[in-house]
Amino acid sequence: MQITKKFIAVGAGVVVLVAGGGAAFAATASTAAAPKVTAERAMEIAHKEVAGAWVSEVDYQTRDTRPDVWEVELTKGAQRHEVDVDAATGKVVKHRTDRDDDHGRDDD
Repeated sequence: MQITKKFIAVGAGVVVLVAGGGAAFAATASTAAAPKVTAERAMEIAHKEVAGAWVSEVDYQTRDTRPDVWEVELTKGAQRHEVDVDAATGKVVKHRTDRDDDHGRDDD
């Protein structure tokens, strides 16, 4: 009877440790820092980079070794611009321009 109580006590301790460890991991994994630059501010910065364009898409991209960025797609005339804005500093880190030959169609 004594051995059974010990196994129950040890088993309960293991369950508590595993559950507590899982909760601690979940708490650290889900508390990613919010970007300092908001989506609205990233769009303003992209508009300054490409004056007269309209925003067609905004995506937040988290990256492992490089800084997180807001990818802002803008369209001006027949050109599509993708401007990457650093989510921490607000600096433009990349600006790509493509011709919008399909006029916004996504059929391949």
